[in-house]
Parts: sequence; structure tokens; C-alpha cells
Amino acid sequence: MEANASNESDVARRYISFKNKILEMQACLTAIEKCPIPVVCAIHGACIGGGIDLSCCADVRICSPDAKFSVREARLGLAADVGTLQRFPKICGHGSRVRELCLTGENFDAVEALRIGFVSRIESNLFESAMNVCQTIARNSPVAVQGTKLSLNYSRDHTVEEGLNHIAMHNAAALMTDDLIASVMAASGSEGNFQNMLPMAKL
Repeated sequence: MEANASNESDVARRYISFKNKILEMQACLTAIEKCPIPVVCAIHGACIGGGIDLSCCADVRICSPDAKFSVREARLGLAADVGTLQRFPKICGHGSRVRELCLTGENFDAVEALRIGFVSRIESNLFESAMNVCQTIARNSPVAVQGTKLSLNYSRDHTVEEGLNHIAMHNAAALMTDDLIASVMAASGSEGNFQNMLPMAKL
């Protein structure tokens, strides 16, 4: 018991324990961001603190008129630590208003979320609109959709030159897909017939 009590009071051990817990929570949200399938987020009501962390990981965000947002952590005595401070400015820019919202913890409404680019639209029929976006994306080639998301995420965190090289390597293989013919047919008004992606290979 004495050894356990000593371990729990040791500053270094507590630091490592807290850090590992934070990293674990970060990894849970990053898994959403890294999902190869586009993630569409429908936001209604209060999206505060962890709600911002979660929605920042989505590819497309749509909200209802009554949605309200807040990077609330500063008011609770800590800095947001599972992704908002890293992702929110990359989505909306590192300007004065974004910093003000993060530093004050004040609420902002759907109209401002649209103005700063955090959401792409405000919809009263929220879930129907979100499903329409999903269905529109799903009508495209899965090879093209996954390649586009991969390139967008990569280019966000790299230089333009690195992003161009990355998509060149990707498309060197992707251009050989049968989906190109199916996409041309879909563009001409026919129904695009795309094969499903293969399941993850077993090593």
C-alpha cells in the first residue's frame, strides 16, 4: 500500500499517466479524421467543448439554425487538448476572431459558424440535408472519393509541392481504375456502376 501511495504522489508518474490518457483520447478522435470514408457531421443544439473536438474531425459539417457552439475549455481552467486548437484554426483560419473564440470560450451561433467557414450550410431539415450530401458523395467513384480525402488531408499539413507529389503518386495508380469509364457514363446521365472497395487485406 505504501508503495502504491508513493507511486500515485510521484509527479513524473502522474505526468506520464495524464499524458497517456490525453493521447488515448486524441487517438480516438483522430481515427475519425483518418477514416478513408468521408464523414458528414449534422450538428444541432449545443456543440460545446468535446462537440467541437468531434465535429472538427469531420469532412463536412452542416448545422441547424438553433445550433450554438463554444470552445469552452478556457472558461473551465484548461486549454482544449484533444484537437480543437489544432484543427479549428486550420478549418477557419488563424485570424483574430478564431483566436478570440478560443481564448474567451464565448458562444457563437449558426450564422457565425457559417461565416467563418466552420459549417458549409445551415439547414432546417438537417438530417435530410446531411443524407443528401452523403448520397451525392456515394454516387461518385470510391477510388476518387478516398483519393480526394487522402489528398486534402495530406495537403493541409504539407507544402503545395509535397501535396502535388503526393497526388501524382496516388493518381499514377488510380488512373488505371475501371471507375474512369463508369464516371464518364455517370456524367452523361447514366447510372454510375462502381465496384465496392476491397476489404482490408490480412497480413
